[in-house]
Amino acid sequence: MTLTEKQKMLAGELYRPGDPELQADQARAKAWMVRYNAALAETPVVRRALLAELFGRVGQGAVIRPPFHCDYGYNIHLGDEVFLNFNCVILDVMEVRIGTGTQIGPGVQMYAADHPREAEGRRSGLEFGRPVIIGEHVWIGGGAIILPGVTVGDGAVIGAGSVVTRDVAAGATVVGNPARSR
Repeated sequence: MTLTEKQKMLAGELYRPGDPELQADQARAKAWMVRYNAALAETPVVRRALLAELFGRVGQGAVIRPPFHCDYGYNIHLGDEVFLNFNCVILDVMEVRIGTGTQIGPGVQMYAADHPREAEGRRSGLEFGRPVIIGEHVWIGGGAIILPGVTVGDGAVIGAGSVVTRDVAAGATVVGNPARSR
């Protein structure tokens, strides 16, 4: 059985992002972002309903302050009482799961999207992804970047401006570039 490019993407295999099905999914997400980002003055109830239109899961009390940007939306899963402040970016070519009670500062970026390391692979236009999993009751300071394939354990703290290149243990505090335990 031959997999579609979308199936390859969701499986973490190399895929072609220019595939018509994936381009249509991105166009849908772009149109949604225009509506969502124009909804800053709307009530949290209205914004939550908009989130539910696109995301894989939106827990009770989850809040994202616009502006917000993503690739597809359907791979994003928010637990209850999750909060993302202004100007966050989630590149969700694979699952991005954010656990209950997690607080995320402004300008945080989470990347499930990845690229081949060798130049020939990048020239081919192929991409792949690795999931990003954020545990429960995590605090991520403003401007932090979470790289593909990273899991952050429950109760961890990521310092503002940190670049998280590897998994973070539950309860740990990491800071810097690359982020390291304090």
